[in-house]
Order: sequence, then structure tokens, then C-alpha cells
Amino acid sequence: MAAGKLSIVATPIGNLGDITFRGLWNLKECTVVYAEDTRVILKLLNHYGLRKSVFRLDAATEGKKGNEVIERLEKGEHVVYVTDAGTPGISDPGARLVAAVREALPEAKIEAIPGPSALTAALSIAGLQSDEFLFLGFLPHKKGRQTAIKKIAASEYPVVLYESPHRILKLLKELDAAAPKSRVTIARELTKIHEEVLVGSPAELSRQLQAKKAVRGEFVVILSRS
Repeated sequence: MAAGKLSIVATPIGNLGDITFRGLWNLKECTVVYAEDTRVILKLLNHYGLRKSVFRLDAATEGKKGNEVIERLEKGEHVVYVTDAGTPGISDPGARLVAAVREALPEAKIEAIPGPSALTAALSIAGLQSDEFLFLGFLPHKKGRQTAIKKIAASEYPVVLYESPHRILKLLKELDAAAPKSRVTIARELTKIHEEVLVGSPAELSRQLQAKKAVRGEFVVILSRS
């Protein structure tokens, strides 16, 4: 029996209309779906009237469930993997799954079904020359964080990172101390109703966000020297 296929499918970061036709086709035709959070993918599947068996495979279970996926591929099944939003493996689970399949079952087909990504979405509306940039994903919460901040401040290229609403003010304070004259672009709630893009110095953006009092949604933060 021929080995099966693993499709890594990018899903909407907000607006459900952003799923590609190819992404929907794979979700429709696959044998089974593995997802970072089954509740999130079920909302997408239900929105498009798709009925599939869905199993959880998150960062904590990627190793154990990876073996399960390999067993399915050995049987010739078509497995789709999705994360909560955007492209799997980009500051999300998925990389270890792909690596495990490549090692254990090199004859299996692994295909990328490209689509939404908060990283590229934010860069496209930041107005920066982004032929070259440094992507750091989520910074460490404690150990290594100050080293990362120094790396950001010293970078000759624009730096893109992700941050949560709980730590965005802390990040801006750290950036203000390390690179007070830098240009910061913040994009939050991308593709959603309350999408917002703010541009200014770290101190200016900190004041703007504090004035809002309640800030929701994950942030894409882009720091550049000008």
C-alpha cells in the first residue's frame, strides 16, 4: 500500500472568508483532521458545512500524536493538520510533526497548502521596505528576554514579532528603554472587524494603548530604525 499524504493547511487568522479554495478542498477530501484546538477548527468546518473527524494535536501532544499520524499515513490515509489561525509551524505547532513524518516515513507526501499568515499580513500594510527582515515570533517571557530586546534594538533590519495583549505594554516599555527613537508599527485584530494599525515611537504607542484601557487580540509588532 502506498504511503498517505500529510497536508499542512493554513487557516484564517480572523475573517473566515480568507480560507483558500485549495484549503477547503483538502478539508473536504481528507480522511481526518488534526488540529491545535478542535473547537477552533470545528467553527471553520461548520461555517462551510463540512463534517470531519477531528483530533487534537497541540504543542504538548505533538510527539505522541505524531506517531498516530504516522500510523495513519502508513495505511495510506490523507491527513490534514491545522493550527488555531494562520500557517502551522510559524510560531505554532507543526514543525515537529513534519520532521517526525519525514524521518519515519520518507515516502509519504507532505504538501503545503499556503494561505493566511499574520506575519505577511502585517508586513503588507506596514509601509516598510521588507525585502529583508528578522522574525522572532514570541519573545521569551523571562530567561533570554533582555538579550532578545538588545538584539532587536541593534538590528539593521526591521524586526517582526508577536505579542499578547497581556504583555504588549511591557514590551513597549522595554523597547522605549532600548530603542526610544525607533519606529514601531502595531497591527492587531488583523482581518477582523476591529482591525487596527498604529504607528509611532514606543512611548507614543504605549500612551495610545493605555488610553484605550482595554486592548484585545494578539499583536504583530514591527520595529524599524526609520
